[in-house]
Parts: sequence; structure tokens; C-alpha cells
Amino acid sequence: MKYYVTVGEQTYEIVIDGQGQIMVDGESLSVDIQQSGRLDLYSLLIDNQSHEVVVESENEAPSKYQVLVAGAQHEVGVQNERTRRLALISHDLETHTGSITIKAPIPGLVVKTPVVAGQQVERGDTLIILEAMKMENELRAPRAGTISEVRVVAGEQVNLGQVLLLMD
Repeated sequence: MKYYVTVGEQTYEIVIDGQGQIMVDGESLSVDIQQSGRLDLYSLLIDNQSHEVVVESENEAPSKYQVLVAGAQHEVGVQNERTRRLALISHDLETHTGSITIKAPIPGLVVKTPVVAGQQVERGDTLIILEAMKMENELRAPRAGTISEVRVVAGEQVNLGQVLLLMD
């Protein structure tokens, strides 16, 4: 599995092979982690160096954690490949002020298109519900605007990058 972990301003690509080996930005490390009594306390062994780590989840942001290592507190964000791709697409769209083309971030099946051409939408409104890998993904409006064209219908298979709708 591949994850993207952000600590402060630095983001690391982490690949976990399931055999105790991980790659951090291309560097191979031998890692073992075990829960140590309390739910938030872990014993972490990285290349034979031992660390005690306290990890607390932030309730309002489930992919954010407060991590205490060697007396230093760090805010850590964790994303898998899918959530990172969706977040990057969302960020790109949020800064856009003209027409927006909403494309499929992953191949899948259109489950529902709750908007129609001419409809006014607010930031965060659901535009398309796309099913991929047995999970429903809601594509939401990156900002307020008007739907100018819907190019897909429920039941249609779509490819990665296919245009789903246009928004002004």
C-alpha cells in the first residue's frame, strides 16, 4: 500500500510491503510496530532503533494525528493514493474562477447524477456519485456556480479522466 504522510510542510511517500519493509521516499527501512499497553502508545522499531510513540487521532479530521516522539509533538496527515488524488483534484478546482470541467478521478460506474444543466449549486454540493471498487465516491462542487452541461447518466461506465460535467 502507498501512503502520503505530511509532517509540517514536508510530505513523504511511504510504501508498505506487509513483510516489515517500508520505503520512505525510495529509501528502504526495516520497521516493526506494536501497541504497548494503552491504545495510543506504540513501540516502534526502525532499523533496530527503538522509539516510544504516542498517537492521538483528531476527531474532527480523521486523517490527522497528533504524534509525540522523543518529547516532540508533530501534527501528521495521512492519505492513501485515492484520497490524495481526490484532494489534489479538489484543490486544483477550488482555485479556479472560470469554467470548470469535472473529470472522473477514477474509472467506475455512474450511480447518480443529482444535478441538471442550468442548476445552481453551492460549494460542497454533490454533483456525481461514482462507484469504483465497490465504494461510492461523491464528486462535489469545488465552488458555487451553475451546471452548464451534464455529459453522463446513471448506469454509464466512465474512464479515468473522462469529462462528466461542465460548470460555470
